[in-house]
Amino acid sequence: MVGLTSILSGCLNRISLKNNEYLLYNQSIRGNKAIPSTDLETLIPQKPNRRILRLPITFGLWFYQIGSNNYNRDAVQRELDAKIKEYEQQSEQLANNEKALNKLTKKNTRQIQRLRRKVEEGNWVMRVLGEPPAYFQVTDVQNNTQKMRSYLVQHGFFLAKTSYRVDTLLGRRVRVNYLVEENIPFHLRNITYRIADPTVDSLVRQSLSKSLLKSGDRYSADNITNERIRIEELLRNQGYYAFSRQFIPVPLDADADTSRTVQKDSLPRPIDLWVNIVNPPGQKRHPVYQIGDVEVRIGRTTSRRTTLEVDTVDLNGIRFYLGQGRYSTRLLDSRIFLRPNSLYRISDFRETQRQLFLLNQFKFTNVNFTDTLNYRLRTIITAAPIDKYEISAESGLFVLYQGSGTVPGPFGNLTFRVRNMSGGLETFETSVRFGIEAQTGFIRPTPNSPSFYSAQEFGLNTSLTFPHILFPGRTRFTLNRYNPRTQFSLGYNFTGRPDYTRRLFRGTMSYSWLKEPTKQFTLSIADINYLRADIKRNEVGAAFQDFLDEQDSLGSTIKQSFLNSFASSVGFAYTYNTNIIGQNRRANFLRIALESGGTTLNLTSNRQITEWTDKTGLQLYKYLRANVDFRHYVPVRRRSTLAFRLNTGFLYGYGPNQTAPYEKRFFAGGSNSIRAWLPRRLGPGSALPRTKGINTLEPEMNPRRPEQFAYNFEQPGDILLEGSAELRGHLLHLGADIDGAVFIDAGNVWTRRDENSNRIGEEFRPNNFLSQIAVGTGVGLRFDFSFFIIRFDGAVKAYDPARRYISPITNELVDERFFLPKFRFDRMFKGANPLVINFGIGYPF
Repeated sequence: MVGLTSILSGCLNRISLKNNEYLLYNQSIRGNKAIPSTDLETLIPQKPNRRILRLPITFGLWFYQIGSNNYNRDAVQRELDAKIKEYEQQSEQLANNEKALNKLTKKNTRQIQRLRRKVEEGNWVMRVLGEPPAYFQVTDVQNNTQKMRSYLVQHGFFLAKTSYRVDTLLGRRVRVNYLVEENIPFHLRNITYRIADPTVDSLVRQSLSKSLLKSGDRYSADNITNERIRIEELLRNQGYYAFSRQFIPVPLDADADTSRTVQKDSLPRPIDLWVNIVNPPGQKRHPVYQIGDVEVRIGRTTSRRTTLEVDTVDLNGIRFYLGQGRYSTRLLDSRIFLRPNSLYRISDFRETQRQLFLLNQFKFTNVNFTDTLNYRLRTIITAAPIDKYEISAESGLFVLYQGSGTVPGPFGNLTFRVRNMSGGLETFETSVRFGIEAQTGFIRPTPNSPSFYSAQEFGLNTSLTFPHILFPGRTRFTLNRYNPRTQFSLGYNFTGRPDYTRRLFRGTMSYSWLKEPTKQFTLSIADINYLRADIKRNEVGAAFQDFLDEQDSLGSTIKQSFLNSFASSVGFAYTYNTNIIGQNRRANFLRIALESGGTTLNLTSNRQITEWTDKTGLQLYKYLRANVDFRHYVPVRRRSTLAFRLNTGFLYGYGPNQTAPYEKRFFAGGSNSIRAWLPRRLGPGSALPRTKGINTLEPEMNPRRPEQFAYNFEQPGDILLEGSAELRGHLLHLGADIDGAVFIDAGNVWTRRDENSNRIGEEFRPNNFLSQIAVGTGVGLRFDFSFFIIRFDGAVKAYDPARRYISPITNELVDERFFLPKFRFDRMFKGANPLVINFGIGYPF
């Protein structure tokens, strides 16, 4: 293994170096105790070339060398200069032809940008596949050492010392060790505020409980800077429009410990600070501002000017100049918090900009102030509407590979959007989707029947969204600071196959609002679904009906999804999310969803519901559903994250059928769940798989065939419990950032009661559910293209709770639950414990 690594290292790192050049191979920080290494690493702009699994293998450097062998920077520069000169000459000839000049400019701009990027970054192989060599420079290391010492001083370690040591490795590579000696820190002792303006002095002292400077804390330049920002924010929210942190000079060390040498004792060194707030030059006080006249101008932009003042409306002291089209001035007024004769507050300024932006009706909004006499701010709000009508379309070709042939199927989606449809700043949207796709069937009536069918899918969905809570009276405007939404939607989806047709009608009404950017609330007033499914009266349909009956006898509930049904529900969801994609920092995600189905049916008895079902054939449901999804993200290194997830749910059906609609039940297994099991195939509990006519296990007992130990249909449950832990880290850059992952998943679903008397272990029981937790583990690759992530995860079973059974051959107890030893690399796809490949877009959680 060591020899292979050495060979790969030599082949993939070969690069031409001059006599005085060395490659930066690795760098570390040692000796620091109080200051995290990650903070000091951010001060080092130089980064070693990326390596694979910490081995001396750098594909990026290798590709860069290959690309540079066929690259001549001088030739590309000459080509760029010639193109620029050619463009300038052609531009002069077309100076009087604006249309031709614009066309020429558009064409040459792309070419010039491409050549300029090639000059600066190299050819395509060097830019996309390669990575420039990271050279070692003594001056860089010296500068980094000095920056580290300055950073330590800014954080209270005035006596800190920093140095470095350079180790030379084979292949003219260098490892840099930054050595840190923090020594005794300095702590704040006395903090004195000296403020010239009495009113400002009173406001600041009233807020000292929120001060970031506390006696006894270690000195921190960051806290001093943030305290200046806090005071500036405080005063600008009290009418001090012209106040800035420039009136708060950086506090000076007034009485630091006079000793600047390390002493024998380890006692903290004290330091006194003065916070000074000065007045404007030549003035005795800071001026306080009020909002004067407020104008709102809405119009479409033409070149650099805006068409305004078509219609004028005065409402609550605000004058609206409206351009073409109608706008609800009452709604706009509720989103403007800068009111005439009120005190200027920067929070009102920011909230006004934010709320107008969140209306999703304007390209941009600007809020400008003009200082008038007597410290009154004339306020002008300018907004340019987005185009009223918008059409978008997408299409593609779905291809199913079947043996040596392929079955294509086109699909298309057309979306039409109307903004401010009737002057109420609402958004109307309708989308139509149609596709002809090839799908594998559940069954094959005869051996000669095709294993795939052509399926037609048609969907029509419309929605109307209002930017407020639609409710009688002034209540509709009470939540306007929280970006409220009221949405009505209607949808129809049709699926047609040779064996069945399925129609779904859906109507919803919901409220949503954001109390904070990280907290979202959704209240579903009504969610009404009508499902009609028809089994076709032909050979394929008859075979499919037999299949449903067979699965029903084996304990599968898939037949329920093909019963005509009517379901309605109300629900509430709360989402708390501090995780931001692309930012590697500690974060949390929590979603709590509660749902009550068939609530109005509580006014009728189960007997009446049963009679209605017998009469109409419609299934009616009464149920309660709860789901809690929690995720926690912990950064391990600069580009590595440890992610955890806990997902649980409970479903209680109390109607005559004692269950809920099939789509509302819980499932485990798949790319976003327990990845070692196929989608929706895990559980319930430790129930054993069954096949028709065999009251024993599946697999087949023929040793010449690969073992198949899985249900061939979905396994719904009423109780869900699953968790995952995943370590994510960057591997290399090869056209895209390629990240790796190591994960472990655990969980299962259970029923509240045994749904099939022949199956044991599917019901949730508090005394043994822990032994029924399935466990899987695996590794993954993620290709990060910035705008989307393609994910591949490979997982195998580590613990399968269903593998404890009575052998049908020996009639003895067989316990194979710890199933990881069954995995073999030479039979990873056909063995007893095969590798399950999951494909997904984005992260699993």
